[in-house]
Amino acid sequence: MPFMDRFRAMQVFLRVVDTGSFTRAAETLDMPRATVTTAVQSLEAHLGVRLLQRTTRRVSVTPDGDAYAARCRLLLEELEQAEAMFSPRQVPAGRLRISLPSRPARLLIVPALRQFCERYPQVELEISISDRPVDLIQEGLDCALRVGSLPDSSLVARRIGSMAEISCASPDYLARFGTPRTPADLASHQAVNYHAARTGRVLPWEYVVNGQCHEIALPGTLTVDNAEAYFAAALAGFGLVQVPLYTAAPHLENGELVEVLPDYRPLPSTLSLVYPHSRHLSPRVRVFADWLAQTLVEQIGIGR
Repeated sequence: MPFMDRFRAMQVFLRVVDTGSFTRAAETLDMPRATVTTAVQSLEAHLGVRLLQRTTRRVSVTPDGDAYAARCRLLLEELEQAEAMFSPRQVPAGRLRISLPSRPARLLIVPALRQFCERYPQVELEISISDRPVDLIQEGLDCALRVGSLPDSSLVARRIGSMAEISCASPDYLARFGTPRTPADLASHQAVNYHAARTGRVLPWEYVVNGQCHEIALPGTLTVDNAEAYFAAALAGFGLVQVPLYTAAPHLENGELVEVLPDYRPLPSTLSLVYPHSRHLSPRVRVFADWLAQTLVEQIGIGR
C-alpha cells in the first residue's frame, strides 16, 4: 500500500472511529461511502489486523483498532502542526465547517461573511446554525462559537470577547405586572425560562449587586430551548428575559421592549471559539477566529 494512500486511509479510518459510522464519515469527508469502506479495508489488509467490527447497526473499534487510532491521531496532529509552522507563507484554503448559535449568526456573522470570503477566496465555508452544544468531532466540525461559560472538555478554547446583557420585557407585560425597580420586586414577576440543552437545567435569573452576581429562579408559563423562540416570547409578552444588549437595541429604540433593573444588569456573556486539538494551528481556523473577533468588535463593541 503506497505511503500517500496509507496516509489518506488513516484520515478516513479516524473519521469512521470518531463518527461511529461509515455513512456519517463519508458525509463529513464529502466522499462516496464505498470509497470510505475501501480505504479502511485496504488499511486492514496492509496491517493484517481487523481495526473495526461491523454489524448491520453499528461500527465498533477493536482493541487493535483503538491502539492504532491513538497512534494515527498523534501522527496526523504532528503533521498538521508542522505544516502550520509555515502558515504565514501559505494561503488558507479548503473547507471550513463552523457551528454558530442562531441569533449571532443571523444578526451579526452571516451578513458580514462576504468580507471574509473576499479576503480568503480559497476557503469554502460550511455553516451549521444551532443553539444545541454540538459534538465537533462526532459531527466533523472544525470550530464552533459558544456563548457563556464552557464545560471542561478536550477542546481548545479561544476567547473572542464578552457582550453586555440586559433584562427587559414588552410594554404589554409591564402594563399587566408592573415594572420591577429592585431585585426584591422580582418576587411578583415571571420570566420566559430557557432550558439549556447542555446541562438539562433551566438557566437562573442573574443580577449584580456591588460587583457580586446573584442567581434566583423565577416562575414562568413558558420554557424554550432556542434563542429565537426566547426573544419572540419576550416580544409576545410572556415575561421578563435577559438578552444581549445588541440583540435588544433595535426593539428598545422602537418601544417594543423596555429595559428593567438597569442598575442590576447580569454579568456580560463570554464569547469563545472552540475547536479540537487537531485544529489548534490550522490556518483556516486561525484566520476565521481573527476575522470573527474583529467583526464583532466593529459591530457590537464586544469587550476583550
